[in-house]
Amino acid sequence: MPRLFGTDGVRGLANREVTAELAMSLAQAAAHVLGDGPRSQRRRPIAVLARDPRISGEFISAAVAAGLAGSGVDVFDAGVIPTPAAAFLVADIRADFGVMISASHNPAPDNGIKIFAAGGTKLPDETEDRIQAAMAEPPLAPVGGEVGRIRRFADAEDRYVVHLIESMPHRLDGLTVVLDCANGAAAGVSPEVFHLAGAEVIPIGNDPDGMNINDGVGSTHLDRLAAEVIRTGADVGIAHDGDADRCLAVDADGRIIDGDRIMAILAKSMLARGVLREDTLVATVMSNIGLLRSMEAAGITVLQTRVGDRYVLEELGARNLSLGGEQSGHVIMADFATTGDGLLTGLHLMAEMAGSGRTLAELAAETTIYPQVLLNVSDVDRHRAGDDAVLLAAVADAERQLGDTGRVLLRPSGTEPVVRVMVEAAELATAEAVAAALAEVVRDRLALP
Repeated sequence: MPRLFGTDGVRGLANREVTAELAMSLAQAAAHVLGDGPRSQRRRPIAVLARDPRISGEFISAAVAAGLAGSGVDVFDAGVIPTPAAAFLVADIRADFGVMISASHNPAPDNGIKIFAAGGTKLPDETEDRIQAAMAEPPLAPVGGEVGRIRRFADAEDRYVVHLIESMPHRLDGLTVVLDCANGAAAGVSPEVFHLAGAEVIPIGNDPDGMNINDGVGSTHLDRLAAEVIRTGADVGIAHDGDADRCLAVDADGRIIDGDRIMAILAKSMLARGVLREDTLVATVMSNIGLLRSMEAAGITVLQTRVGDRYVLEELGARNLSLGGEQSGHVIMADFATTGDGLLTGLHLMAEMAGSGRTLAELAAETTIYPQVLLNVSDVDRHRAGDDAVLLAAVADAERQLGDTGRVLLRPSGTEPVVRVMVEAAELATAEAVAAALAEVVRDRLALP
């Protein structure tokens, strides 16, 4: 059987790939694998359940709740809240595990199931494999008083809001933010918490109807946010994705501030406050060379991992570090969160603006982002990308051509017959030309029969 879990849970077209039957079976298997941890004086394990507002989340959530309760797990149903809120709540109430129903930045017809371990951490691959294997086993079937209960997690959002406010080093009084909630899971809580933190809030993308999540709004569609910041004269724009584990920003002139620049700003702030452990930032191999040079100039070490916030999280945990993330806006502030948290990131970004008295443009200008070109070459044998001598020679030639003014990264897709060619250079035209030439070599050398 092919591996069910991808880089961030189980995801696919709702009611075709992610069905009620799959959701129930997965929940039963999760109860079997994760419900046997320390329970102190509890008779039954506890799981936090949450979802984003896409319409299919209603039946998938119901199926998960049924599978858990039928397996003897007490379910605390938090309803529509962000993914990082669900992870926080698992730790906050010391639940045995948690389940989030969301397809993140994907369009509304998709959905997914993410599972958190005790403490709100993402599952390692081996635990995911155990859960998948358990789906083929008979489910737990307690009776009588051993059947789980399903109850509303009434103060879930309040707990999360208090946690965010208490994390902040500085209030946001005097700042105006346009907040794009992607018609997603943060549509209710994000405007509330930024307001409580002292900012004047202009929300957009805050009217979810079950089908408009990520539709022309959010962190993958920043044009509307930039236009609204300029129109209103706001100090900053903050964008989440559908489940609010990402944060991207725009400055007062509508210029996009990506995850690399956000990490640079936060890392320097944390270094100055003495809270950047080991003076180290964790990023991925996709992070821009400009981030690496900015951090080097600031005396900050950068460790790079494979692409995926789970690998950033693993490195943060293994080395007990405090900050890491991705160019896409998944930023993990490990002192306060076990996953990327778009609200937490946005609050701390604005807190640095408020505390320093500097604009976002001024803070971002300290990191020069090199032009980056990413080409996806499809219908190729991705497994041979690291072995073909001609292709490797072409990459080496390109790296010599760029010298210390750029870099090359070839990355096979983990799930598709695709090789991604990424090139950075001091000039966009150079990056485009080198990327196009390498993409042609990939097509020529790795074409499928």
